[in-house]
Amino acid sequence: MAAYVQFYLNRGAVAGVQVIPAASIDRMETPTRTWEARQGLKAGYGLSNYTEVHDGFVYHGHNGGVDGGLTHMSYMPEHGVGVFYSINSGHAEAFGKIGDAIRAYITRSLTRPPCPPPAGCPSMRRSTPVGTKPAAPRNELTHFLERLVGLTRVRFEGGKLLLTRIGALNRPAIPVSGGQFRSVPEKEHPSPIATVALLAPSSEGRFVLLGGTMRQVPTWLALAEIGLTAFFLLAVLAILLYAPFWMVGGLIRRRRRPAERATRVWPLVAATSLLAFALLVIIAGDDVVIARLGNLTSWSFGIFLSTIVLAVASLASAVAVWRARTQEVRRSVRWFSTTVTAALLVGAVYLAWWGVIGIRTWN
Repeated sequence: MAAYVQFYLNRGAVAGVQVIPAASIDRMETPTRTWEARQGLKAGYGLSNYTEVHDGFVYHGHNGGVDGGLTHMSYMPEHGVGVFYSINSGHAEAFGKIGDAIRAYITRSLTRPPCPPPAGCPSMRRSTPVGTKPAAPRNELTHFLERLVGLTRVRFEGGKLLLTRIGALNRPAIPVSGGQFRSVPEKEHPSPIATVALLAPSSEGRFVLLGGTMRQVPTWLALAEIGLTAFFLLAVLAILLYAPFWMVGGLIRRRRRPAERATRVWPLVAATSLLAFALLVIIAGDDVVIARLGNLTSWSFGIFLSTIVLAVASLASAVAVWRARTQEVRRSVRWFSTTVTAALLVGAVYLAWWGVIGIRTWN
């Protein structure tokens, strides 16, 4: 791998012999077919070689991950340095810390490339999207989650593009030229090259390149999705917090209310199955995801079963709430059960729409 890194640094030459033309290395490092590349953005994915900005330095290279191992190869031809490192684990956090330490060492005596001066773009104010969501996920299986977590508010203010999403509040991007911007990370040096772009509108809508393609959506739709997601999560939390109280009350004979039992139990079953689904996905994805989910195992079947139970329990909760209209159920319990059941149905329908209910990860 050291020889492979040197192959790029020497622009296709090995031991003084030009194996491939230097122009071929340049081509590998340069994206040409992507939408943003056609509009002039130089950073991106070339031919199995992508651009990465880290702490103000621009790298080219590639990384990789398999079940039980992570690798990284990158280099800076203008400085004549490059790195390769790998670990026999899928521990992303440890891998990131190792990479930070190595890059800090090899750049300790290097000078960062200068950042281009800000460029004015007053005409962007009317053309800047207000709400965007991921439009081209790398993994379709998790698209249902990425489109919610990745919702981003984009606006032009004070000569900057401001980005707000989960984990980033008003993150600025400085205009470089036209519709291209360079990011300004919170804890690192600013990027010396453009990495964010407002792409020209097409028949499919208006898009923004922000570490991935983002599509503009109406503000009301973005706010509605945020509101419904919050409604669903708060309902699940309320169900789990309320459960111990009515369970303890059910142990006392004079506080037992059989007519209310179904309106309480079914929402709890649905919320518990959702929690089980989330935990199974998180735990099963640790290092041995292919072995656990690529075959019919207790992990993969548990994920399949938990989503089925979630859907069935949500429907059963709706039936129980409907029947409670003619039964002696306290008004507060009826309103609580109706509210959380509505939230559960919203969540179940959304997951069913994206194929999560009854999902089978094995062949």
